[in-house]
Formats: sequence, structure tokens, C-alpha cells
Amino acid sequence: MTGLSGQVIAELVAEVGPVWQARQDARLSDRPRRRAPGAGAKYRLVFVDRLLVTLVHLRHGSTHDVLAAWFGVDRSTITRAINEIRPLLADRGCRVEQGVRLRTVADVVAYLDSVRQTALMDATEIRVRRPTVKRAGRHQFISGKSRQNAMKALMISDAQGRVLFCGATCRGSTADITQARQAGVTDWLEHTTAVEILTDAGYQGLGAQTCGQVLTPTLKHHKKRLERMPGITELRAAQRKSHARRRVRVEHGIAHLKNWRSLARHLGRREILDDTVRAVAGLLSDHQHTDRPQRRPTAALTASSM
Repeated sequence: MTGLSGQVIAELVAEVGPVWQARQDARLSDRPRRRAPGAGAKYRLVFVDRLLVTLVHLRHGSTHDVLAAWFGVDRSTITRAINEIRPLLADRGCRVEQGVRLRTVADVVAYLDSVRQTALMDATEIRVRRPTVKRAGRHQFISGKSRQNAMKALMISDAQGRVLFCGATCRGSTADITQARQAGVTDWLEHTTAVEILTDAGYQGLGAQTCGQVLTPTLKHHKKRLERMPGITELRAAQRKSHARRRVRVEHGIAHLKNWRSLARHLGRREILDDTVRAVAGLLSDHQHTDRPQRRPTAALTASSM
């Protein structure tokens, strides 16, 4: 139901459980009480069930009514559980080697500078509900690419397509290069010299601003200029093809993110979309870095080898 292995879920329980319990204890003890903390009605959903409810909701986009009927509780209990667990999952960040967590763009740039690896960057649009008529700036959510009401999330992955960061959400009308600047990519790259990030043509101009650390595909020349330079057309086409072949892994990573129905189309409040994106990115990074068990040989292979 969640798309995650038992090992990943066990690690989530061990990591997020104490944090959730500490927040509950702090909430109960931060005001004067007539009864001791812990007295009164008990939760009908234990922490493990609350975690599973949140994971199923993020994975399949199930409504709170369906989850309430499944777990035998009231709808408000499901809503409260998801609102408690989702921020905790978002604060975890994305997992890399040796259990290190990357939570911000600054962490990603520092990590890339230390390991000297090539990164891939792109933006993805997530369709959202249309703002109300009386809302100011209603047209700013309309994407110029898809012509739909959407919000845009920034995605950074390694050369294998494993998620390093996903977040910094903004309105769908924002250009890709503007989103990268607002997220602080150019500011943090000023403190490094050996980071290499591959992007698409939507980030033209960041290469000069970052001293060549952001690589974009080669531009196409005007037809009249190409007539004066024989062979340049084939050369530039080969350069663009090579660049696209190296950068396609980030598109695969975005496709894996969209397998979670909450990001295929976000039906909740737009204000919580950033938490949802960061939570799903962290869960996907856990899945990508989990050692998968080796497949057992089939009967035919076993028979042929004997």
C-alpha cells in the first residue's frame, strides 16, 4: 500500500517516533493543567497507525473519509494525524550516503562540493486547485507551459537520478531560472568552484552568473549563420544530444515523484504543498538508498546450471 519496504518503514518508526512523542509531551506540559499529563481519553490511533495513514494518503491520495472508514476512526482523527506526521517527514530531508540528510539548497551545494559529483537540476509543475475569484493575483498560478493552475517545485538529483533536494515551491507562472535564483542556488554556488550542475534550456544565463558551474545545452544558431559554417549543425546537434543523455536521469527522478498521487495532482491547500513535496522526496530517497534483496534464481536457471 505504501510502496516502501518493511526496512524503510521500521527506520521511519525508529526515527520519527521519538520526535513525535517529544512534541506531544511538550504540548501537554506547556500550559497549566488540572490533571496530570497523559490523563483523560487516549488516542485511538497509535503512532505506527498514524504513520501508515500518512504514507497511504501521500502515496495514493486517498481521502480522509476513506482512511477513517479503513482504520475505524473519525475523519477528524485522520486529519489531525496527517497534519502531525507530514511536517515531521518533511523536516527529515533527503538521504545520501552514510545516513547524511540534506535539508536545504545550501546543504546540497556543500555536499556536491565535498564529493565532487555532477548534479542534475530541473523544475516540475504540480497541478493545484484554482484560486477563488476574489483572490488577488489569481492569474499568477496559471502556468505558461501547461496552461493550468499549478505550482512549481525545484528538483536536484545526482548523476544516477537519486533525489538530493526537492522543494522551494513557487507559483506556476514563475520562470525556472527565477525559481533557482529565489531558492539561493546562485548565491551558494558563489562560495564553490568545482560544482557541476546540468540543466535544460530554461536556465540559460546561470552559467555566466556561476562561472560555468551550471551547464545548459548549446543554443541553436540562426539558419543564415549555419549556411556560412558547414558542419556546425551536426556538431551542435551532437552536443545537445550528449547533454540530454546525461541530464535525462533527473526526468526519471521526477517521474518517480509523480508516482505518489499527492504530487500528480495536489488537492489540498496550496500552503502545505511544500511540506508534501519535501516529505515525498525524503521517502523516495530512503527507498532509493535501501539495499534491495537479491532475486532468487528461477527454476529454469537452477536446472540449467545443475
